[in-house]
Amino acid sequence: MEHHVTLVLALVGLLGFGAQWLAWRIHLPAIVLLVLFGLLAGPVTGWIRPSQDLGVMLDPIIKIAVAVILFEGGLRLRFHELKTAATGVVRLVTLGVLLSFPLGSLAAHYIGGLSWPVALVFGAIVIVTGPTVIIPLLRQARLRRRPASYLKWEGIVNDPTGALLAVVIFEYFVYSGTGAALPIMIGRLSTALALAGLLGVGCGFLLGVLFRRGLVPEYLKGPGALAAAIGVYVAANQVLSESGLLAATLLGITLGNMNLPSIDEMRRFKEYIALVLVSGVFILLTAELDPSILLNLDWRSFALLGAVIFVLRPVCIFFSTIGAGMSWQERALLAWIAPRGIVAAAVAAVFGPALLAQGYPGAELLLPLVFTLILVTVVAHGFSMGWLSRTLDLSAQSTNGVLIIGASPWTISFAQALNEKEIPVMIVDSVWHRLRAARLAGIKVYYGQILSEASEEKLEFNDYGYLLAATDNDAYNALVCKHFAAEMGRNHVFQLPDTSVEEPDPQRLSRTMRGLIMPAERAWYEELMSNWYHGWTFQKTLLTDEFTDERFQETIPTGSLTVAVIKADKSIQLYSPELSIKPKPGDTVVWFGPKPEKAKPSDKPIKQA
Repeated sequence: MEHHVTLVLALVGLLGFGAQWLAWRIHLPAIVLLVLFGLLAGPVTGWIRPSQDLGVMLDPIIKIAVAVILFEGGLRLRFHELKTAATGVVRLVTLGVLLSFPLGSLAAHYIGGLSWPVALVFGAIVIVTGPTVIIPLLRQARLRRRPASYLKWEGIVNDPTGALLAVVIFEYFVYSGTGAALPIMIGRLSTALALAGLLGVGCGFLLGVLFRRGLVPEYLKGPGALAAAIGVYVAANQVLSESGLLAATLLGITLGNMNLPSIDEMRRFKEYIALVLVSGVFILLTAELDPSILLNLDWRSFALLGAVIFVLRPVCIFFSTIGAGMSWQERALLAWIAPRGIVAAAVAAVFGPALLAQGYPGAELLLPLVFTLILVTVVAHGFSMGWLSRTLDLSAQSTNGVLIIGASPWTISFAQALNEKEIPVMIVDSVWHRLRAARLAGIKVYYGQILSEASEEKLEFNDYGYLLAATDNDAYNALVCKHFAAEMGRNHVFQLPDTSVEEPDPQRLSRTMRGLIMPAERAWYEELMSNWYHGWTFQKTLLTDEFTDERFQETIPTGSLTVAVIKADKSIQLYSPELSIKPKPGDTVVWFGPKPEKAKPSDKPIKQA
């Protein structure tokens, strides 16, 4: 049995990773492939039968995973996002809930034909929009900051809200045989909310103080925060089931907004764990799905699902966001995007059978209704979110831009060359007068420190797929590249070479501490500036079937540097000797070298791999 469970867990991990990698490779929403892989591994092939394979461990695994995922989501919620989105966020988590719950319950009773207890639980479940689905979709769609904040805050905050409301409703009807049912439930709910707030905020603040004072070593901060999240979840659940989700979320929000020195490493650590858990839980839940329960659905059930997706959500968004300062494009996106995730499935899996055991009519439909809603919204919203956000101009139209750190004559000339080929470029510098020439040239600029909180709040990094750190400070260039490597990818962050020596130097920064070298090993800042002042310029050459890259390399002046390749589809690739780049006919090579009539300034040309 132990050997079998080990195989099942290994298979779940491999399927989860495979789905995530394939989604990245073919540019599909990862959630869609996770659902597909789970269905193939469970109902279709029978490789995984979670309830049989894991037995009583299945429910605790899923619950703890959901708590950790919500904790990680809380770490992502930054209060500075509310500077531009506060009114909309507050409306979504208050008025949105107050409208969604009664409308969903009414629809479930009058359209779906469910009894009132079941309809009210269904109404509570449809409140949640699920960070387990929203976060991966945001990563895929590359939404701009404000609409992303709306979806992220709504999903993370409303998840525990919907789960708690479902618990309260269920327990109310369980205790409905006693006259003191309502006072008992109000008292328990108040106590649970107070305890969840105290545990989440209090433990988060205490943990942050311990971290800041150095009372916890660096290597234990991530595991310590993880243990705390599980601990507050379990403790709060002792008072009222699912109140632990709120406690874990508040713990994450508290830690995430204390400006801890090591918070970026903690976020990254939790992000990796949450990614594994989301993948595994989605595989398990879809593998557990019994297709035969869907046969219980009739035309009224599908009418109810249609009403929830196409009527209730748009109506709730429209009325709850009136006067919230949101654009019609943002409201349109929110009206459509509302995928349900793990919390909805977990709550339905618990209360569906429990309500059926209590004998309430329609309880047998709760689980298939919620699972069908999850499948439909995950697929429909997963495939449409990217297209819709681009159509509404709420996301990066491409990831083709280049973010250049450091304004100098060389970087400004490079930016001009890219602008002429319609490649988005922004130059960032913390010295105002250095940006003057760039501003006069019509290049987009940002005045400020790229590693500051202000730039994180103001800049939309999703428009830029590449970063070039080209200041005269080698260590700073490396620091910037290391900071952005996690978001952009290590093969998308570049810097000028970090030492002025002919041969490899053991003193130079290691590969793990810097970006890729661009454009050549000896193309130091001083060398590039010297050549620019001697008349070297950026030039562009179109390759053809006759004039190939080999022919191009033979004809350009000795010592010239290939800097970038703009492909026929208008995508760009910055050049580095550490990458294998082979331009093809139809590509445009951007290179830096002397004009034909200019002589080289030095007898020692820069060698380029």
